[in-house]
Amino acid sequence: MKLRIQYLLIAMFSIFVGSQITEAVLLVPFWKSLSTEGFYDYYAEWGPKLGKFYTILTVIALLIPIGTAVHFRNKSGSALIHAMISTAFAILFIAMFYLYFKDINQHFLAASLSPAQLKSTLTTWGRWHWVRVLLEIFSLGFLCLCFNEQDRKATPQ
Repeated sequence: MKLRIQYLLIAMFSIFVGSQITEAVLLVPFWKSLSTEGFYDYYAEWGPKLGKFYTILTVIALLIPIGTAVHFRNKSGSALIHAMISTAFAILFIAMFYLYFKDINQHFLAASLSPAQLKSTLTTWGRWHWVRVLLEIFSLGFLCLCFNEQDRKATPQ
């Protein structure tokens, strides 16, 4: 795989991870600072827009390690192994969305949580989001290792 393509793929995945960190560091504290009504008003307007934005980034991020693993499928060695591990972490962060975040986000849209439930849920949501960010960082790290291993093998010694 050409070095420019590898850099582009890493940059794209890094943008996704950066957006997830931004959500954790900026959006979640902002959400927690709002009153219950303020949060529900905000989420009614911005929740679907954020959902579309993150869906696009997440799908791209998922396809990068999968595509890389497919690209290296006929090669043996650690590049393929690292690509597969990156893919496994990507599948885990996608699974987390469906196992936890999707239902909670629907509660946010429906404005169905009491003020006490909302406060507790936002705290829990934020913690699980950081777990998801960690999985994304692991996926990115193994993607980088995959490309590094491939470049090492391609460079004459």
